[in-house]
Amino acid sequence: MAAVAVPLFLHLFNLRQPKTVEFSSLAFVKELQESAVQRVRIKEWLLLALRMLAIACLVMAFAQPTLTSNLGGMAGSAPTTHALVVDNSLSMTADGEGGTYMAQALRMARGVLETVEANDEVVLWPTAQGGAGEPEPVSNVGVAQNALSDLEPQAGASSLADAVAGAAEAATQTDAPQAVVYVVGDLQASTLGDSVATAVPGDVQVQVLPVDTRSHSNVGITDVTVTSRIAEVGQPVQLEATLVNHGPETLPDYVASAYLAGERVAQATTTLEPGLETTVSFTVTPQERGWLGGAVATEDDDFPVDDRHHFTLHVPEERRVLRVQGNGQRTEYVDLALSSEMIADRIALRATSIREQELASVELGQYDAVLLVGPRSLSSGEVEALTRYVDRGGGLLLFPSAQARSEDYNALFGALNAGSFRGFSGSLSANRTVASFGQVDLAHPLFEGVFSQERRREDASVEQPDLYHTMNFRPSGQAGQTLIELSSGLPFLHEVRHGSGRLLLMAVAPTRAWSDLPVRGLFVPLLYRSVYYLSASTSVSGEQLVAGRPAELRVTGVAPDASLRLQGPDGLEVTPEQRSLFGATLLQLDASLTTPGLYDVQAGSTRVRRIAVNVAPPESNLQAASPEAAAETLQKATGMPIQLVAESGGEEVAETLRTRRAGTEIWNVFLVLALIFLAAEMVIARHWTPETASA
Repeated sequence: MAAVAVPLFLHLFNLRQPKTVEFSSLAFVKELQESAVQRVRIKEWLLLALRMLAIACLVMAFAQPTLTSNLGGMAGSAPTTHALVVDNSLSMTADGEGGTYMAQALRMARGVLETVEANDEVVLWPTAQGGAGEPEPVSNVGVAQNALSDLEPQAGASSLADAVAGAAEAATQTDAPQAVVYVVGDLQASTLGDSVATAVPGDVQVQVLPVDTRSHSNVGITDVTVTSRIAEVGQPVQLEATLVNHGPETLPDYVASAYLAGERVAQATTTLEPGLETTVSFTVTPQERGWLGGAVATEDDDFPVDDRHHFTLHVPEERRVLRVQGNGQRTEYVDLALSSEMIADRIALRATSIREQELASVELGQYDAVLLVGPRSLSSGEVEALTRYVDRGGGLLLFPSAQARSEDYNALFGALNAGSFRGFSGSLSANRTVASFGQVDLAHPLFEGVFSQERRREDASVEQPDLYHTMNFRPSGQAGQTLIELSSGLPFLHEVRHGSGRLLLMAVAPTRAWSDLPVRGLFVPLLYRSVYYLSASTSVSGEQLVAGRPAELRVTGVAPDASLRLQGPDGLEVTPEQRSLFGATLLQLDASLTTPGLYDVQAGSTRVRRIAVNVAPPESNLQAASPEAAAETLQKATGMPIQLVAESGGEEVAETLRTRRAGTEIWNVFLVLALIFLAAEMVIARHWTPETASA
């Protein structure tokens, strides 16, 4: 730059004043006009400026200057940790203009890795890690490239904000003085993250490289629920599925199908409005026992990953029933209903009978339902055991005794927050009716198929037995529901929910002395349905887990020392951590269950449970946020400025990042300016003659 002063020095040297010499012949020369002198000086100063600018621009051109920005902003020689967040969620299987989103992301990620220098470190951080440990930084970029090549879309991805925070934390644990996080993905709006700030180190730079996306139409299934409480072979079971139309247009006459045990068994047609949830119902009839697998399927669309939502249905191989006979109580009608002659192959019941005095020594947890048929008294220990049994999911059916001790009954009712026993109405064997059925809650699951219901009319036919002697029970109203109400306003059949289990209370004993109910056609189906209902407290439908998310699974009915494992689709087998609880085994499931489908819990060669694993509902909404909106959301979630890298193909990513990191070279701009200044100097020096003055 010192050379810029040369023209100035020459200019100042030429301005030295010559020595004045008097010459007589010049006495008559007129004085030069002042305006001409001014114009000469302007030309000289303009030429001086052009020459100095030309030299300055030449110097700048040879110095090869660059323009830098705060995007990257790191010297190429400074060791840097590059944390590469690659979105490998299921939405990356969608197609864009440049191929699938995942293929585009991999090309862009390889471009990022091309910018890694010798002293740098790399950490590859997928949003879905499949239960593997947190990625570690590596100094060998080849290792990162191999890991990138093995990356595939899978379920269980974290939000993008959480992935950025995790990658930034890992990047700051290295010795490199600088760290930068690159985020490559489709910027799916539903999985970006919420506005809760996540701790991200302040000296880490975050750069977002979005893939090329487009609009997609998709229908997702957010939930499938088995609404029936009772599942039995040959009897209808009700399902409900919730569908969401994530597309921009209304879908009329949309068809969803229900599958059970691999066969399509029902269909439902509905209209799906954009962005709204719609519930459709199915009726399926199981034809076999055990843990059955099913699914609700939608029509083919742009995102086949979520076209099936799996569920499980449990039709028990048998229901274990304990019948407790009260002292002096006749039970022949109950015994006949539970006998093998009556049950045959139609009903899977296995009944065990004991007497009242044996109740205290029985382990109630091994039974699905307990029938107390006219107990006279209940000790405090028996009340405690029965309460604990119901609280843990057991079902209890109580027929009263004419010699019942009110304090014992009320102790049990009080422990279950049920109500109170207030004596009896009528007389035994009087053959005089004291009450009749009033209101019957036909919508209750226990009555499905019991009464004749013509299109669910309120005047459905209900058989009316003659009632001679009834127990007066006053419900507490806290957690109870009267299923059949007497004309007196008192309950005939009352349900109490406590903990995970239930108590059903009958107002009459199953003998002819109390009523003619035992010889009515209503008695046997009502007894069976009560047993079904009570034994189905937790077993009609298995758990539905989210793919790739940790969970806990409580398995009952297995030996405490049994080793349990999970067998899933495509032969996948997982042995989770387990620990024994009172009456159950708790399985700790990690994030490795990333394949949607049905999983069997095996104890040796025996299937003891079946669970369904499904895609997380937010994955179904493929709507991508704009890069600006995504940057704003991530900035709120991470508390850091987010910098966008313009969309570009994978081949251009490396050059774009190098330019943004090292700066844009502008030597050619200065060279052009130097030539322009020199050309202008030549033109002005040759053609502009401002010194000419008028005579």
